[in-house]
Amino acid sequence: MTIEVKVFSLDGKETGALALSDRVFNAKVNKGLLHLAVLSYLATGRSGTHSTLTKSEVRGGGKKPFSQKGTGNARRGSSRSPLIPGGGVVFGPQPRDYAFSLTRSMKKAALRAALTDKKDRMIVLENLAIARPKTKEFAAVLKNFQLAEKALFVDEPLNANAVKAGRNIPAVKTASVRNVTVYDLLKYDKFFVTAAAVKKFEEVLQ
Repeated sequence: MTIEVKVFSLDGKETGALALSDRVFNAKVNKGLLHLAVLSYLATGRSGTHSTLTKSEVRGGGKKPFSQKGTGNARRGSSRSPLIPGGGVVFGPQPRDYAFSLTRSMKKAALRAALTDKKDRMIVLENLAIARPKTKEFAAVLKNFQLAEKALFVDEPLNANAVKAGRNIPAVKTASVRNVTVYDLLKYDKFFVTAAAVKKFEEVLQ
């Protein structure tokens, strides 16, 4: 069963229709795979720079903290002991890389699932040819579609004026087909995609 969607101009007027590929826009939505794809994206962005000092790395410790006898304390040989405040940390966090990757087939399946999930909130545009790199130019497009939610705009190739015009609007993100992620597709309420980007999605994800 072929899915057909309306195509709009940047003025918000309907200009035609476009048939969508069932394989890409009517795929099985595997929520477990979507969750894994989002985790992979977020893990890649983690810095992993947290670090604690072990007993061997804490400064000091050369002198015995107090007398062997007569203090009522345990017999301490070093102030660097993990049992003393200011001492080393046992099994504390160390710098590490949290990133993990999915296989190519898993990435494609996750993107197909995300596109299918977003299909009902997807608006296909003729193009994203913003005339000038001005914020008000992009704001006019949002006004034409009476948009108040967060929106993702995907074009192929990505229009440089659109990128510059949209980057000062916090609720808007522009991306190319190559750079769009499952996280982006699920995060933004509205998904605007050009007809050229739709064709590119179908070409890449078949």
